Amino acid sequence: MIRNQVTMVGLLGNDAEFTTFENGSKVARFSIALLSSDKSNKNKVNWQRMFAWGNTAEFLNLYCKKGHKLAISGRLVYRTFLSATGLPQKITEVEVREVVKF
Repeated sequence: MIRNQVTMVGLLGNDAEFTTFENGSKVARFSIALLSSDKSNKNKVNWQRMFAWGNTAEFLNLYCKKGHKLAISGRLVYRTFLSATGLPQKITEVEVREVVKF
């Protein structure tokens, strides 16, 4: 069986943007920097957008700050939206299920 599962280790780019909705649901949105090196041994930084719900969002809000090293486990989510100019935009994010802070 094929599963949509990703695991990444990176650095938190900024403190998570934390939102609490009227129904009590909580979401944290953030990006992590994924470091890699190419054939010439130059470090490259790739940014990955992420979001987390509930207790995971609360953990990120309370204990994870810009620059902290995180191990993230979750699933890829693809969505489309209209930009301010009215053009369709596609985005890939990770829906975080588990976080480990180093």
